[in-house]
Amino acid sequence: MWILILEAMAAFFLLAFIVWWTMYAGRKPAPPAQKQLENQQKSTEKLK
Repeated sequence: MWILILEAMAAFFLLAFIVWWTMYAGRKPAPPAQKQLENQQKSTEKLK
């Protein structure tokens, strides 16, 4: 019985760790050329 409880706890903590790891990874900053392109796209969307 204890083995099942320990296995369930290990699975839960592993799942929580994976969710935490992916949640706070965030987007990597874009290179300057890509940022400039995104800013141009945003400004053209505002004009529509």
